[in-house]
Amino acid sequence: MECVVSLEGLASSQHGQLKYASAFIDETISDIRLEGGSIHIVHNSPKGNEGIEERVRKLIDRFSQGDFGFKENILFEHQVATPYEGDIIAELTERKIIKVLEPGLFIFREPFSSLMRFFDYSFVSKIAGRFTGVTEEQYPAVIHSTTLNKTNHFTSFPEHIHFLTHLREDLDIIEAFSQSIREAGGWKEDMELDLNANMPLPKFTMNPSTCYHCYEGLQNETLESDGLIVTAISKCHRFESRNHTDFGRLLDFSMREIIFVGKPEFVKEHRLQAIEYLKELAVEWNVDSLLEIANDPFFTNDFQVKASFQRNQEMKYELRLTIPSVGKSIACSSVNFHSNTFGNAFNIKVGKRPAVTGCVGFGIERWAFAFLAQYGLDEAQWPAAFREQYHAWQAKAL
Repeated sequence: MECVVSLEGLASSQHGQLKYASAFIDETISDIRLEGGSIHIVHNSPKGNEGIEERVRKLIDRFSQGDFGFKENILFEHQVATPYEGDIIAELTERKIIKVLEPGLFIFREPFSSLMRFFDYSFVSKIAGRFTGVTEEQYPAVIHSTTLNKTNHFTSFPEHIHFLTHLREDLDIIEAFSQSIREAGGWKEDMELDLNANMPLPKFTMNPSTCYHCYEGLQNETLESDGLIVTAISKCHRFESRNHTDFGRLLDFSMREIIFVGKPEFVKEHRLQAIEYLKELAVEWNVDSLLEIANDPFFTNDFQVKASFQRNQEMKYELRLTIPSVGKSIACSSVNFHSNTFGNAFNIKVGKRPAVTGCVGFGIERWAFAFLAQYGLDEAQWPAAFREQYHAWQAKAL
């Protein structure tokens, strides 16, 4: 079945957000596209077209409340005529450089895996390393559910969460589960298992953002200086349904962050420095890119209020790299200011006041995908500065 709903009355700036959110309205959806002023949803829902349309209209109401016409606000642009225009995902797959396990879940092989390591090395040496007193931390891939609750992730981005649990510590349950798998001839995706009865409420989830662990680690502490700077890389996980078919939208990805915690002036000053360093790197590597004011894709009923507040206060910037083959750009880095939200949530103080926080994030796989989407795998076509730095890194890494 195909449900077609008119987008009349919804600002064009919200069409992409509606398409993204529509992937979560029914698990039988097989295709979503924007066409001719309408959204087309192919599905096999027992609710029929009426049920799908009802949910789409609920989302349209959510994204059209109030006069929040989000305008494009570009702060920096570096335009380049890049040499490669092919489908880099298809080429990487054909050459077995990446193995697609399913949309958004990849195995990376050489040379892509080396490029990822080089990008991370560069972000540490060229940006994080320019800040005085920066320290490195290592974080786990899982995070306490109680910690995620303090960040408001459960209420702002509930659709993203990967829950992590286990069989109850009960011999009968463990043996019965094992026996049911044997009798079924192994694990089947359509098996009927009562997991709610066999598993406890998840104590952990997969971590959706690197910086959360930093705030968890500082909980109930009082900083002795104006602020601190931490850098870390960790695996992050976000479920995004059919949106994983979009270029660069991964289920499992690596995020390098530079995290600022301290007095407002300390965080704001270092955040502005990070923006300048990021712009310098985009020019140095000659990537077709732009920096713009952005907002998080909140999934809540108060989306417009939260998104508008972020934009009006310029709390989030995104560095976006062009993907020539699809005629679009993707966010590869973000620069965020959280005010005292996390300082209050985790009781982190500077003197007697809650600390404020900010961070700069680098999606490692996205940077590698976007760079190759512009310049291809032929190193002779790469910008000279990037090629020289990559070869110098390779010589030291071996």
